[in-house]
Amino acid sequence: MSRGDSPSAGEGPAPRQLWVEEPAARRPMADPVRKAAVRAVLIVSLTLIQAMVAFLCTLTGSWLAFPMVLSSVASTVVATWAVLDVWVTRQVWRQRHGVVSEPSSSARRLRREHRRARRAARATARRDARIRRREPRTQLSEAEV
Repeated sequence: MSRGDSPSAGEGPAPRQLWVEEPAARRPMADPVRKAAVRAVLIVSLTLIQAMVAFLCTLTGSWLAFPMVLSSVASTVVATWAVLDVWVTRQVWRQRHGVVSEPSSSARRLRREHRRARRAARATARRDARIRRREPRTQLSEAEV
């Protein structure tokens, strides 16, 4: 039976799906990071096009070559800024929304120990304050001494 023939009832392979969802290897980018990345890709692509036009104008000896080279230099600065913006936005997002850390992390263990020590110190301070409030305040006058 060829591929074009229709199988009779109960025969042949099951029909194939057009779209099969596969689990992503990594989590998707956060929206602010994605926006910065799209902005950076557009700016870098326009900068590359502008640099190519400046190069071709220089080869042909056009009067437009000098202004295009100057604007290409400025666009390169802007493109570098846009790429750095992606990196900074990603770092800020990770810092604000947290990063999954391993429970065995030594930094996490140290923070836990510091937290326990601070809690113990606060509990001791509260207990001492309560004891001081309960003690009767008797002062000896000069006559009793």
